[in-house]
Amino acid sequence: MQQGNTNSLFESPVNFPDFSARERLSTLVGIDEQKSRLAKILGLLVNPSGLERWAKRHHPSADNLIKRVLRRPPLVVLAGDVGSGKTELAETIGDAVARQENIDVTLLPLSLSSRGQGRVGEMTQLLSSAFEHTLKEANKLKGVNGSSRGGLILLVDEADALAQSRENAQMHHEDRAGVNAFIRGIDRLANAHVPAAVIMCTNRLGALDPAVKRRAADILTFTRPNDDQRRAVLDMAFSGFGMSASELEQLVSVTGPTSGRDYGFTFSDLMQRLVPSIVLDAYPQRAVSAMRALEVANRTQPTPPFRES
Repeated sequence: MQQGNTNSLFESPVNFPDFSARERLSTLVGIDEQKSRLAKILGLLVNPSGLERWAKRHHPSADNLIKRVLRRPPLVVLAGDVGSGKTELAETIGDAVARQENIDVTLLPLSLSSRGQGRVGEMTQLLSSAFEHTLKEANKLKGVNGSSRGGLILLVDEADALAQSRENAQMHHEDRAGVNAFIRGIDRLANAHVPAAVIMCTNRLGALDPAVKRRAADILTFTRPNDDQRRAVLDMAFSGFGMSASELEQLVSVTGPTSGRDYGFTFSDLMQRLVPSIVLDAYPQRAVSAMRALEVANRTQPTPPFRES
């Protein structure tokens, strides 16, 4: 593969700010803490001058501490159960960062084809090329005095497929080489001090290589929505449908853990499966009713939790 050919490395890049991404991000209710923290971390990584301006205004004598904060590795890990919103957040958070820092941000989603076909050296070459491209493009965005003319976010979904622990005795040597290439890529971005960051999403935090986890500026965890979070999701979804507070509470209850099931619905179960199913159950003959909504919810099975072996 030629290094300049990025078609096999990335899915379609996404440029921010973007109205569609902003709308998608706004529907991610119940994970406000993760949204806020991720936007701040990425903002520091792609535009360090923002923190420096803040420090001069509020803490002008804290240069050493600010330098330490800015030396954090350009990697954030989003870890948690399936359907917990981490991938949707990773795909849309660039809009919040772009608006927060007042710069253009580009998302580069690493294609799963970057794993290659298992031929000797292939995955290593693909990963090296992906990081080389990211570094090259990020260098073009470097400004003076820590300012940035833009930022890049490299997204690695299903990260455990690319960066699984090398401590696994059954690991193939080609996979080990790929993990080494991934770590070198993170280190190259860090040492170059370019306006670029890497987001890794995984259902299996325990499967990630320890050296990868040590390089993370932060590891944000995601869980299934609790009662308050499910209430917020369902209240937003059925606003204007005439559902009473008590009827909404019944939906909140049946979508949580039950006597026959020790887990509730995921965020994606609620928004991508349950809510559309309730609407389609009523369409086109009748209006949505709370009774029918409860029936649909009761017969909808949530996604089973991912269990790490």
